[in-house]
Amino acid sequence: MSTSTKSSPLNARHDALLTNLKLRWRLAKRKYANLSGLKHICVRIVMYLLIIGLAFVFLYPFLYMISTSLMSNSDLNSSSVHWLPTELKFANFALALDLMKIWKFAKNSLIVTVIATFGHVLACSFIGYGFARYNFPLKNFLFGCVMLAFIVPTQTIIMPLYLTYYRYGWLDSFLPLTVPTFFGFGLRGALYVFLFRQFFLTVPKSLEEAARIDGCGFLMTFFRIVLPLAKASIVVAIVLSVVWHWNDFYEPGMYISSVNLSFLPPRLNQIINAASALPEEQADLMAQLGLPEGEDVLNNAVVMAGALIISAPVLVFFGFAQRQFMEGIERSGITGE
Repeated sequence: MSTSTKSSPLNARHDALLTNLKLRWRLAKRKYANLSGLKHICVRIVMYLLIIGLAFVFLYPFLYMISTSLMSNSDLNSSSVHWLPTELKFANFALALDLMKIWKFAKNSLIVTVIATFGHVLACSFIGYGFARYNFPLKNFLFGCVMLAFIVPTQTIIMPLYLTYYRYGWLDSFLPLTVPTFFGFGLRGALYVFLFRQFFLTVPKSLEEAARIDGCGFLMTFFRIVLPLAKASIVVAIVLSVVWHWNDFYEPGMYISSVNLSFLPPRLNQIINAASALPEEQADLMAQLGLPEGEDVLNNAVVMAGALIISAPVLVFFGFAQRQFMEGIERSGITGE
């Protein structure tokens, strides 16, 4: 009896201590869970703020272009109007279409873009496959020259190119913009060679060996076995080539002087020069654009409307090819030998 009497207070204290510890543990877990949830919320808030900030940096030019293209002349000269115009002036787009002769010059841009893109995909995939699969003398040196061609800007070699095309009699035609692409050169051609080479390095050689056993030659193996596997890289090359050729105005401005062969970006550049010219020079520039003298309608809003019209086709094209483009970026150019 005495033993049980003495032990009961100890058991009670023991049970109370355990209960207290359990309560403290539960409170600590709840407090830690609250802190962890709060930390998670703070991290997500910071992440979304960064994403919104980066998105604004990229979207700001497009938002500014759309807003300005719908402004009237009074809105452009008003200090109280920044983003929202007092009236939506869609006539700016009609004037920009008329000044740029959109249907005439868009045809020239489309012809060169399609031919040059086809040439780049065909030639650069072929060259990239050769660098990825075959060993030949000066292979590394030649690939280094390809990378050098990518690093060196076109402006530094434009004079030798101009003189070369002059001797060939190619000036004032589409030939300087299209023929080099079928040899892996042209606008950013070295980038596409590198892109295809990196992808073909990841293709198992057993596929080509099996094709050769079945009697396929080199060309049949390349076009029927290897090239279809590079669908993602082909999409990336097509998107980049279309965007760069459509928006390019430097090389067309250097090689083409005929008005009938002009492209949309150089035409827009003429509108920009006329809109920003001095009053005594603006009359001649407006006459060249076909705008009657004395009409005070050529302003920054018309320029932005023209820029939006030129950008719209490539934006729509990229919207349709965005998913394949991102997949191609992830799968291409990320592995080596």
